[in-house]
Amino acid sequence: MNGPEITISFAPELRVLAAAGRRGGPTAFVTDGSSTLGHIVESLGVPLTEVGALLVDGRAQPVSHVPRERESVEVRPVERPQRVPGAPLRFLLDVHLGTLARRLRLLGVDAAYESEDIGDPELAARSAAQRRVLLSRDRGLLRRRELWAGGFVYSDRPEEQLRDVLGRFAPRLAPWTRCTACNGELKDADKESVREQLEHGTRRTYDVFAQCTACGRVYWRGAHHAQLQTIVDEAVREFGDAVA
Repeated sequence: MNGPEITISFAPELRVLAAAGRRGGPTAFVTDGSSTLGHIVESLGVPLTEVGALLVDGRAQPVSHVPRERESVEVRPVERPQRVPGAPLRFLLDVHLGTLARRLRLLGVDAAYESEDIGDPELAARSAAQRRVLLSRDRGLLRRRELWAGGFVYSDRPEEQLRDVLGRFAPRLAPWTRCTACNGELKDADKESVREQLEHGTRRTYDVFAQCTACGRVYWRGAHHAQLQTIVDEAVREFGDAVA
């Protein structure tokens, strides 16, 4: 490229995504004279799903802006909490985020997830068709143009992933109302109505049950309930203003 030379810098929150050599302060970048600012930012490793304001010489510009000689570009992150247009707020997670999907469902958040890899084109198309925010650690997937909305999951640890998503998107929480297996809604179930699905020890020990209205799975406060309750309590304590 031998077009205009600009100076570009990424906010500290975005530097982990930026190309090597772009993770410090401002650096020079020679454009081709026709690429938009959005294209340049993504070519340097940062998906536009992660970008908030784009400041050119201190003034906000759209992603369609074509940089000119000696312009200084500052790339800022999305503001938190991030408001996503449309309602209700729903998510779609890629195949690598199964634990995060189950934890979101535990909190009553609508989180669609496929345990098999259905491919980037299908995920992006489903995000658009169902108006779901696509969550992924795949920057290439988040650059697909057909996406409705998306978010990069910065950590590979489920507990940090959950805090990141709850803090960024502030979904309303309704713990214990959604099936962690299929994302369906739960309803209270009479013990007799689910008796045939219970082992003898469970029938003898427990009296309170819920059942998924979609897949029929039965839930009760079993051996893992305390661990799950801790996840719920910590999320509600930190993000309690979003509880339904």
